[in-house]
Amino acid sequence: MAAVTGASAAAPRGRTAGARARRHRRLRVLAFLSPWLIGFTLFFGYPLLATVYFSFTRYDLFNLEYVGLTNYRYLFGDQDARRSMLNTLWLVTLMVPLRVLFGLGAAQLLAHLKRGGGLFRSIFYLPYLVPPVSATVAFVFVLNPGTGPVDHLADLAGIPLPDWFNDPDWSKPGLALLGLWAVGDVMIILLAAVLDVPRQLYEAAEIDGAGPWQRFRHITLPTVSPVLAFAAVTGVIQTLQYFTQAMVAGKVAAGQSDQPGTQLAPGYPGGSTLTFPQYLYDEGFRQFNMGYACVLALLLFAVAMLFTLLLLRQFHSFADGEAS
Repeated sequence: MAAVTGASAAAPRGRTAGARARRHRRLRVLAFLSPWLIGFTLFFGYPLLATVYFSFTRYDLFNLEYVGLTNYRYLFGDQDARRSMLNTLWLVTLMVPLRVLFGLGAAQLLAHLKRGGGLFRSIFYLPYLVPPVSATVAFVFVLNPGTGPVDHLADLAGIPLPDWFNDPDWSKPGLALLGLWAVGDVMIILLAAVLDVPRQLYEAAEIDGAGPWQRFRHITLPTVSPVLAFAAVTGVIQTLQYFTQAMVAGKVAAGQSDQPGTQLAPGYPGGSTLTFPQYLYDEGFRQFNMGYACVLALLLFAVAMLFTLLLLRQFHSFADGEAS
C-alpha cells in the first residue's frame, strides 16, 4: 500500500513538472519570435486594422466622420478607379509573363556561353541597377518620336514607329519595353537556378536520345519551377504596385514637372498610364480623401492576395503533374 501511495503521489508531481517544462519551452519560443511578432503587429497588423477602420470614414487628415459603406458604394461607380485597375491588370498580364520568359531565355543563353559570360551577365544586369527615375527619363528620351535616336534611325531605315508615350495605344507597351530592358533582377535569380540543375540529368537525357527541347521541358523547367514561381509572384506584386515609372514616363512625355502649388493629374496620355497605385496616391495625398484611399488600398491588397494564391496553386499543380 505504501508503494502504491508513493507512485500515485509521484504521478501528479511528474505531470506538474512536464507542464512546467512545456510552459518554459513555449516561453522560450515566444522570446525568440518576439522581434518578428512585434514587427508584424506594428508594421502590418495595426496598419491593416487602421486601414479597415478608416475605410468607413470620411477623413481628410483633420476631420474624421463615420460614413459607413459610402466609400465602398462610391468605388463601384468610380470610372477613374476602374480605368486605373484595368491599366494595372493589363501591365500584370503582359509585363510579368514577358519579364519571366525573357529572363529565363537570357539565363539559358548565358548558362551555355563558353566565352564572355561574365561580360554579358553584367550587360544584362546593369540596367536594373540604374535608379528608376533616371532609367525612365532616359528611356522616354530614347523613344521620343521627335528627338530620340531610335526614331531617327528608324526614319533613316524607312521604318515607321509609333509615338510611344504620346500615344494612348502605345504608352503601356512602352512601359512593358521598359520593364524588359530592366529585366536583370529576374535574369540573375533564374540564371542561378539554371546553373544549379544537375549536369548528370542532362547527360542521362542525351544518352536516352532527348533533344534540346525535351531536355528543357522535362529537366530544366521542373527543376527551376520553384524559382519561376518566386519570380512570377514577386513580379505580380511589384507590378500591382507599379508607380514610379508610369508617373515619370507620363510627365516627361507631357513636358510637365511638379512645381510648388501645382496639381498635375497623372495618367498622360489620356489616362493610359494611370495605374492603381497612382490613383490611390492622388486620392489620399492630393485630394485628401483618406477614407476612400483606404478602400482602394484594401482592394489592392485583396487583388494581390488573390493573384498570389492563384499563381501558387498553378505552380503547385504543375509540379505535381511533373512528379507524377
